[in-house]
Amino acid sequence: MMWPSSQASKVLTLLLLLTIVYCVCMDTLLFLRIRHYRLDTFDASDNHTQTTTLRYALPDYEGVAWIPCSVNPLCHPTVKALMVDHVNHYIYGPLCAVVDIVAGISESVPLITPNIISFSHVLVACVGAKLLTCKSLAARRFGVVLFQLRMFLDDLDGHVARARKHIKGERSEVGTLGYWVDGACDLLGVVAMMTGILLYLGGNPPRRGYRGTPVSTLPYHQLKEINTCEDIEKETHGAEVGISYKTKVTFQRIVQVLGLFSGQMVLSSIAWNRYIDVYQELLENCTEYPTLRRETMFRSGVFFLATALWRVVNPHSYLHLLSLSVFCDKTWGFLKAVHYSGYVGLIVAVIVSEYFVGSVRSFVMS
Repeated sequence: MMWPSSQASKVLTLLLLLTIVYCVCMDTLLFLRIRHYRLDTFDASDNHTQTTTLRYALPDYEGVAWIPCSVNPLCHPTVKALMVDHVNHYIYGPLCAVVDIVAGISESVPLITPNIISFSHVLVACVGAKLLTCKSLAARRFGVVLFQLRMFLDDLDGHVARARKHIKGERSEVGTLGYWVDGACDLLGVVAMMTGILLYLGGNPPRRGYRGTPVSTLPYHQLKEINTCEDIEKETHGAEVGISYKTKVTFQRIVQVLGLFSGQMVLSSIAWNRYIDVYQELLENCTEYPTLRRETMFRSGVFFLATALWRVVNPHSYLHLLSLSVFCDKTWGFLKAVHYSGYVGLIVAVIVSEYFVGSVRSFVMS
């Protein structure tokens, strides 16, 4: 029996609220971990006495954490960890570590490389895209599950790559082969999802119209020209009030809305990767800058808030919200709500980040 979309929306709303509470608690713990425990992000390559004092006066987080650091997303905070979306960081990340420990992929199965995992999630995305084109809501929901599996595999390839190189914490190795393969496979997965949604909306266009409105105020003649008889619904509540004239949304309008949403994802991805690269270079990779200043900036509440913007407006967050709307059968409503407004949040994040990059650079280079 089909799970009604209304019931699914209620259950998922409850799960969403619980997830939000969980992520807020984890963010709070992450902030406290950064402020009150020793960091392993920066190498003490200089001989600053203040730096050494700061580093070793703080307790070691691994000594007090009751969850092993092999699966604990708070153990090794990095720039990228502060900018990864909540679901990937706090749910899929630890789950990848558990799967790797159980299956021994990074240590015992050398044939399964990170690139093979990346290619595999492209195949999963293609199957999911096919299901998203189905009229059956159950099939589309299963397609959403496959796309979440794709995002999990996307996290798993990075986890395996870091484990084999003995890299602690989330990091982007910009310019490497794995970096470009991962990016290309991510792009193909997103294109597959957008194509599936486009084909579904094109074959099953949403309707718009007027309900409970006097006939004299409706563009009756215009609607009559473009509507078929099946597109006009009449209710038996009188001649003037209670008549609904509905028309299908055109394919051009669907392409426009979906294109604007896709544009947000492209710009978000470019900006997100740019700021990860810039912050890594300033705070993690460049040992020429004083370690004390880099650690001070990394620990600051202002930096935590600046990176938190990208935990919300990065492309993975967009995909999670889109998946939720498809599962609840609210795809068109979600796309209409954010296809313009989403750019506002993105522009704000870019402006704040550009200003803050200048502040970080001037602080650590002083």
